Amino acid sequence: MTEPRLFPMDAESRRPPRRGDARAIPEIQSLLDSYRRWLRDRTSLRETGDWVEIATPYLDRHNDCLQIYARRENGGFVLTDDGYILDDLALSGCKIESPRRLAMLETTAAGFGVKINEKALQVRATHDDFGLKKHNLVQAMLAVDDLFHLAESTAANLFHEDVAAWLDLSEIRWTPGVRFSGRSGYDHRFEFVIPKSRAAPERLLRAFNRPTRNAAQTMAFAWRDVREDRPPESRAYAILNDSDRPAPDAVLDAMRNYDVTPLPWSRRNEAREELAA
Repeated sequence: MTEPRLFPMDAESRRPPRRGDARAIPEIQSLLDSYRRWLRDRTSLRETGDWVEIATPYLDRHNDCLQIYARRENGGFVLTDDGYILDDLALSGCKIESPRRLAMLETTAAGFGVKINEKALQVRATHDDFGLKKHNLVQAMLAVDDLFHLAESTAANLFHEDVAAWLDLSEIRWTPGVRFSGRSGYDHRFEFVIPKSRAAPERLLRAFNRPTRNAAQTMAFAWRDVREDRPPESRAYAILNDSDRPAPDAVLDAMRNYDVTPLPWSRRNEAREELAA
């Protein structure tokens, strides 16, 4: 049975119903009844120990049906995804560990009245609101699963925020988002610029959430393009996020070859005094 089409596609039905149109309510009621049948027919139950596994027709980003688990507890029910969503995000490279990522997760789940119990999305229900709570848990799972689609751009933004927070914590003065014109005529933006001091020259910093070959080429070109118009002693740094995997040696070597100092995030404190000077 295919999922019901909620809105007929003929031209007449696309016209908004007039006030008092006698056809509207029966038609919509019929569609809602069809949706309920589809949901009932596509939902299956299976006992597994003290839990009942509920297989739903809602699909995750792998096109797999979402499953939740329910059991009796204290006169009501506990519903949980058993940690599936967060485990799957972690395996896909979207780890939610930093305070900002955890805040994003909790805000998303809380919007559906769902709590995080260790790694599991969980909600408590009574006999009266079981259907509603089950629905809310599934919607929360879908919403958290959607964080994967924002993972790359969101992670990059969050990494930049982490770098800024570390600079502040380390009492390293910096100016955000400075653009310099290069010899090629192109502008190049450096997320963090540390002004010259009596003890150290100007330092230009870029943060790369994914330290790839492309990142090395981008940084090398930007630095070569602007360095002739910067003070001769100016330096360039690339802060590389190696939280999930080490920065490749080829990337580190390529940056060094173009007088860019690579700074893996895991070793950032080794450069604290150098950058704070």
